[in-house]
Amino acid sequence: MKRRWRILAAVAGGLAGLFYFGVVYPFWGMPFNGPRHGRVPLTPPWALECWLWEDDTNTAAAVMELVEGYARHDIPVRTVMIDSPWSRRYNDFKVDTARYPDPAAFFGGLQDRGYRVVLWMTSMVDRTSKDTPDRASPDFYDEARRNGYLAGGPEPFRWWKGTGGFIDYTNPEAMRWWRGLQEQVLRWGIDGWKLDGTDTFFSGTFAGLRLPYGRAHSGWLTTREYMDLYAREELRHGQTRNPEFTTLIRSIDRPWAHPEGFAPLDAAPVTWVGDNRHTWRADDRGLEAALADILRAARLGYCVIGSDVAGYHGRSNPDDMGPATAALVAGWGGGQPNSSPGAVASKPDAIAPNIYIRWAQFSAFCGLFLNGGHGERRLWLRSPAELEIVRKFSWLHTELVPYIYSHVVECHRGGRPLMRPLEEGGFHYLFGDDFLVAPIHSDALRREVSLPPGRWRYLFAPKEPALAGPARIAREFPLDEYPVYLRAGAVVPLNVSRDYTGLGDRASAGLRTWLVNPDADGRFTLWHPETHPDPQATTVTMRAGDVLRIDFTGRAERHLLRVITARAPRRVVCDGRDVAEGVDWSFDAARGALVIRSPDATAAKYEISWR
Repeated sequence: MKRRWRILAAVAGGLAGLFYFGVVYPFWGMPFNGPRHGRVPLTPPWALECWLWEDDTNTAAAVMELVEGYARHDIPVRTVMIDSPWSRRYNDFKVDTARYPDPAAFFGGLQDRGYRVVLWMTSMVDRTSKDTPDRASPDFYDEARRNGYLAGGPEPFRWWKGTGGFIDYTNPEAMRWWRGLQEQVLRWGIDGWKLDGTDTFFSGTFAGLRLPYGRAHSGWLTTREYMDLYAREELRHGQTRNPEFTTLIRSIDRPWAHPEGFAPLDAAPVTWVGDNRHTWRADDRGLEAALADILRAARLGYCVIGSDVAGYHGRSNPDDMGPATAALVAGWGGGQPNSSPGAVASKPDAIAPNIYIRWAQFSAFCGLFLNGGHGERRLWLRSPAELEIVRKFSWLHTELVPYIYSHVVECHRGGRPLMRPLEEGGFHYLFGDDFLVAPIHSDALRREVSLPPGRWRYLFAPKEPALAGPARIAREFPLDEYPVYLRAGAVVPLNVSRDYTGLGDRASAGLRTWLVNPDADGRFTLWHPETHPDPQATTVTMRAGDVLRIDFTGRAERHLLRVITARAPRRVVCDGRDVAEGVDWSFDAARGALVIRSPDATAAKYEISWR
């Protein structure tokens, strides 16, 4: 009996050791996942605005058509991402001038117009490349291999874009060579890399078997160690060339793949959750999968997370198009390219309008708004409803950047991430301290929302009575609205310059808008995006009551207050002086808002009374 137990114990110990050295150590880190992370980076404000890209044509002409079309239809875009293929062969950083003629003028022209440019790359030195002009490049690969610039096994590794070897981030000579190649595009002021996922393939061979260990200049590396080097070294070097340089990298991608998180938190300024499909269902990698992965990433501590609006690829299933789409199609009118569900679903990589709309609305309340991938992205060629709704929520995300950036700063300083998943309701989360978001993840107008404790106002109908939580409510959300509720006492900084969202108009441009929900006391510290990378602060304190008191301390700036209220006040006092109605304040009865313009940049104390 004792001998049997000893054998069983030995077998169990061997299996435990195999699991540890085959999975835990190489993939999750040693001894646990937590210690490998540092503080999240301070994401530059430009990376919190809307991103745009296309992946069907990959040419300068296609990019410019998309960018100019969005500008013509007043849809906000800050970052233009150039995905593969854009180079002569993968990761030689020589621009394919057949696709992108005169690249210096092309990239520079985008930047002169106020756009930021992010280029796709991986950690592979290719011997063969797919979809590039130089498909066979043995000299390129052999130079790196002969000089000891590659880590892992001696044989080329097959990945989805070709075959090649892993650049060795531990070898100083390899890095000098690699950085010299990158300089070909960095000298044009490129603003970031999209770091795609070849680092997860890092491995070596033993007896013909692939193992999650590989030889490098510094010694043995695990897959996890190589992944961390890739993320950290590419961000670090980019920031030596451009202090606002950023990287887009994966955080979570499916629950079973690297549950510890792909990138270390300290090298994850902007993250996405892999390639989703143009559908709803989790089992088809649709919107539900993106929601689950984003909220899982938030639980791990990632701060700026998003997904491709409407999914990266695939085809919408006609069965996905129910009453919400029918209502949309009924209002399209004639002459639209996608004028019926059947027409939408019949095209390769087609995106159903309901999925596009609901995904864009969800992305407005993520740190990353990433509109791109396969399928028609020229909204003016889809339907008027999609154009108007996606434009509205793109601007709403843009308006929220001061709020988002302030939470990014707090997270960077050791606070909570921007998105805070809730257990109740299914896919519910807090967006910062003040917004409850209950994403719609099926083609239905009706949604049940679980309100947390406190009092909450529906963002898209602020005149409605506030609701007390905890409670469950069910209501219909039209296609141009979304289940988002504002906490009592919320004080939200915004940048408003249009009238699409109902939070201001063009006259708001140049002023900081403060959206105020005076149902309770509140407080907010704005970290000014304009002062990045050493942000300065303004703190707004609100005391609710018969007399609403709002005090500003810190950095002064011209601003306006947008106070949610059902009735006009009797008196508004600013810094001890009465403010005249119709001059510096007005009441918008239709929207249920009192709008007060600061007389100057030094305004600091407001008193508003209704009696």
